[in-house]
Amino acid sequence: MAQFINLTAADGFTLPAYVAEPVGKAKGAIVVLQEIFGVNSHIRAVADGYAAAGYLAVAPATFHRAQVGVDLGYTEADMGAGFGFKTAVDALPATGVMQDIQAAIAYAGTAAEGGKVGIGGYCWGGLLTWRSACALSGLSAAVAYYGGGMTTAEESARQPTCPVLAHFGNKDHWIALDTVEAFKLAHPDVQVHIYEADHGFNCDQRGSYNQAAAKLALERTHAFFAKHLD
Repeated sequence: MAQFINLTAADGFTLPAYVAEPVGKAKGAIVVLQEIFGVNSHIRAVADGYAAAGYLAVAPATFHRAQVGVDLGYTEADMGAGFGFKTAVDALPATGVMQDIQAAIAYAGTAAEGGKVGIGGYCWGGLLTWRSACALSGLSAAVAYYGGGMTTAEESARQPTCPVLAHFGNKDHWIALDTVEAFKLAHPDVQVHIYEADHGFNCDQRGSYNQAAAKLALERTHAFFAKHLD
């Protein structure tokens, strides 16, 4: 079963989240963080996939403080709009969107009846996943897919408080490979995998979709979450 619910952050702000429930008792929960395209059909499908694997999945609308109801595709116009919304959220006080993610983590832990909570994000959501792993409470594992910006010196200076797995593509023109290698050196405890693929390789709605890389990354992701959440 899947539905949208409302979450309430620590500052009282209310935002929607897509929740996909597994059949039977959840073996844990996963917070799914969107790209710059909103909680669109791809992100909902990702959440549904985790639910099919036995997890409660929660995908908060992390653009909601700047723009409500964002559900974009992958055209150039959509990308421009998404970057605009991301810029607007980035301009908010830093605690803003992080409070929203913390609310999703808290809900996930409760709804999964005390099960462990992981987090997984894509593109901008990958960056927010890294920040969450370093700054938020209640997480037992984190998986970042091609997190734009997370390999900068500023972000790399953060220290995670839970196990982290990160996926990158060696053809990604948004994330320079040398910064990924520097990130690996700075964080030897983080599992970093690099694929023969471009940015967005996990999304079958994008021209950069790479079926082989997506399949391998998902297998590694499921194994990682099984190790730390089940």
